[in-house]
Amino acid sequence: MPITRSATLSSLDPTAPLVLDIHELSRRPGSSRSVSRSVLAPADLGVEMLGVPQGDPVDLELRLESVMEGVLVSGTARARTVGECARCLVDLENPLEVDVQELYAYPESEAQSDEAGRVENDAIDLEPLLRDAVVLALPFRPLCNEDCPGLCPTCGVRLAADPGHVHDEVADPRWAALAALLPDEDPADEMTDETTPGTRPGQSEE
Repeated sequence: MPITRSATLSSLDPTAPLVLDIHELSRRPGSSRSVSRSVLAPADLGVEMLGVPQGDPVDLELRLESVMEGVLVSGTARARTVGECARCLVDLENPLEVDVQELYAYPESEAQSDEAGRVENDAIDLEPLLRDAVVLALPFRPLCNEDCPGLCPTCGVRLAADPGHVHDEVADPRWAALAALLPDEDPADEMTDETTPGTRPGQSEE
């Protein structure tokens, strides 16, 4: 059975870097609080070929607002991504800034669903929110350039670094196999099949 987000938030570790204590935020709708925090990136924050390295700093600028159903979290997350081009495999490193927003529902709120965050013991877990935002912002096939020509299929050289790269034409191995079955031609043999000049076919030379 797949684990839903509600199950992952059933027991929050208050010392985890992405667990945020919100007990100072009043439950009165309209009250708000700003949070600036730098945390270490969790493992596997990204897609297969591009992501935020584990342990790298992630800078969070958040606004927490109390609403009727829970706590609305919105803001930005900044980090760097590293990976490789899907075509030529060159190393990539770029800054990343993503917008984040999610409603964390109170336990008694009717707004709860498997897709919503949870408030538990006056704490919320930002990791699922951050992970979703980063993964959705990254390209599934990152490129160093939209026009990246990739790698040479013959020798693997990066074509963008060697645009004049060429190879000698390679004979089709299928034709080479056929050529090996043909006998070698001898010019002397060809002359035996020709009529001697000045004679007609069937007439011997006097």
